[in-house]
Amino acid sequence: MVMAYRVVNKRRHVGLQQLSSFAETGRTFLGPVKATKFVVDEQGCESLLISSAVRLLESLDLSSAAGQLLSEAVQAQNSAYKTGTTTLLFLVGAWSRAVEECLHMGIPIPVIVSVMSEGLHSCSEEVVSLQVPVHNVFNQMDNTRKFSGLETFSIGLSPFLQVPLDTGLIQEKQDLKGGASQSSTISSFSEKSPLKSPKLFRAQAEVEVDGNTSPALKHRLLSHTCCQKSVLRHSRHFNKTDNWWIHKRGGILPHGVSAPCTDLMELAVGLSHGDHSTMKLVEAAVRLQCQNACVEQNSPAMPFVFDISRIFTCCLPGLPEAFSCVCPGYITHVSVSTAALIEALQNQPVRVILIEGDLTENYRHVGFNKSANIKTVLDSMKLQEDNSEEMWMDRVLQVLTQFDVNLLLVQGKVSEQLIERCIHSKRLVIGSVGSQVLQAFAEAAGAVQVAYITQVNEGCVGSGVHVTTWSHPSGVLDRSNKRAVMLKKEGMNLVTAVLTSPVTAQIQAKEDRFWTCAYRLHYALKEEKVFLGGGAVEFLCLSHLQILAEQSQKEGNHAWSGWLPNTSSWLASSLAIYRPAVLECLASGWQKYLSTLICNAGNYSSQFEASSLLQQHLQHAKDSDSASSYVLKKYSELNSGVFNSGISSKLEQIPRVYDVITPKIEAWRRALNLVLLVLQSDSEIITGLEHTQINSQELEGFFFL
Repeated sequence: MVMAYRVVNKRRHVGLQQLSSFAETGRTFLGPVKATKFVVDEQGCESLLISSAVRLLESLDLSSAAGQLLSEAVQAQNSAYKTGTTTLLFLVGAWSRAVEECLHMGIPIPVIVSVMSEGLHSCSEEVVSLQVPVHNVFNQMDNTRKFSGLETFSIGLSPFLQVPLDTGLIQEKQDLKGGASQSSTISSFSEKSPLKSPKLFRAQAEVEVDGNTSPALKHRLLSHTCCQKSVLRHSRHFNKTDNWWIHKRGGILPHGVSAPCTDLMELAVGLSHGDHSTMKLVEAAVRLQCQNACVEQNSPAMPFVFDISRIFTCCLPGLPEAFSCVCPGYITHVSVSTAALIEALQNQPVRVILIEGDLTENYRHVGFNKSANIKTVLDSMKLQEDNSEEMWMDRVLQVLTQFDVNLLLVQGKVSEQLIERCIHSKRLVIGSVGSQVLQAFAEAAGAVQVAYITQVNEGCVGSGVHVTTWSHPSGVLDRSNKRAVMLKKEGMNLVTAVLTSPVTAQIQAKEDRFWTCAYRLHYALKEEKVFLGGGAVEFLCLSHLQILAEQSQKEGNHAWSGWLPNTSSWLASSLAIYRPAVLECLASGWQKYLSTLICNAGNYSSQFEASSLLQQHLQHAKDSDSASSYVLKKYSELNSGVFNSGISSKLEQIPRVYDVITPKIEAWRRALNLVLLVLQSDSEIITGLEHTQINSQELEGFFFL
């Protein structure tokens, strides 16, 4: 299906043009208010609603080399961080056009690569001043009171990105309180929300000294203040794990108190980027993990650890979205034919066997797979394959009967014939179970994972697992052709988010949003610091690059005046001459990013109006002492309602926006690296100087998406 097209000049850098064309299709995904796309499969007549760069590229036919590289970069970002893919896709397009502009001006390719890499590295160092320690965000919860602010607003505050109340684009909050009140297994958001306090920015304000202080010293002071920790981090007596501990100034929070879960309110809402209904489920999952840790550890001296690998999702299309909830234990799909079996098992604890491979007759562990061309023949008879399958299933049922096992959890595939025979003998077999689920059942039920059913002995069998049919607290069951089963064991650290939607095409997007919110919270707590969000970081990059370009312009004029007679290095002279232009082109990518972000938020109807707003902020930042102090000042003004007070008279009730650090920086780096890689690859193919010229008569052909 043709989604978009762009005229392609075959004598120019085709790879860069393809990157910008692909990236243009994901422009509407940027920002808190996303415009979804409807994708239809012409062959299978299936439909899907997508709102992320990952699903978009999966739906496109990326047969070109540039398209394959773009897909791999987005997939790598998604696999590692589950967030930042839309930023990566947009910046790939913006910087591809910036590089094309540099080529049009005749700037040598080595200069483009060197200056753009240098500029992005400088931006990464500059934005350190906008990092906020997580414990500073937690401290906003010291004084709390109930209010209805989150009932009205779903987009947090930012000086550069505001969503007015009358746009109609603000996402509706999902009311899960009715369902949560009917069952203790479902957690919801705390009704308490934070009052804003200037403490969040006090650390930065303390280092803003007089004008005699050098910018470098200010930068070091800001970096030190924002990144300092209040607890011991490095010692031979402690090991830092991949998970995070919740800290407070003055020590570690005991996990037995309610403060850790309460403190997440400010941070979780700030990281939700407008999707509060999904972030509610994530915070409920963290709350359940906190409760499980209290029961399991039974020691107030141990800190609470958020283990994202022990959180799972179960999608149930066909049910209203209000039925989405979070439950302890493991919930998964089984066939309707097992409904009677589940009802027979749910009144008693069952014994369980864990298989870490496939449960099929011909399965062999890696390294032990026999050749398909070899047949085993005995002296007395020749075994038929059907007899071999039957004998194997008889052996499996014999083992299950011997150890009185009614539940099998298998990591791989399961023989369909074996499942049917197990159902008839009142035994439940579930396949495609994750390794973390098997590990959790092994820890809680005392089972030992085995590769083959023949390895099972009494010491490998777990006990005390409860099997029940999942149903919403209102009593509604899944009416599809599959049934959801819940497996629980006391003390087991597993949490499942049940995601429901009346529209089947939306369920994949809902699951993607859940993992995006979960990983944002995970990385924020793992790194113990976040960025000020809402475009603040990108605005600082834009302002910083423009300042660097102006400084380089003055230095470049002196270099140009003495370039020819005093040239000792061609590249060094070229860098001095072309650096301002390349930095301006790199900054244009940030400007397109911010203007698109503002337009997608519904504030302004055109890119021109958004660019005008940006220019006003840039001029104010230029007139101030530094761009970083201007951004911090604007965020502090939001606390008192001085800036943009027309949105609400109770700005202190609206949460601020935060961004995770490493995923954002990695998205920038991957985007620029991809653009420069395609640039250099194209340059090895194109010969001559014609590719740097634009001639309307040379345009031929179309590039279709």
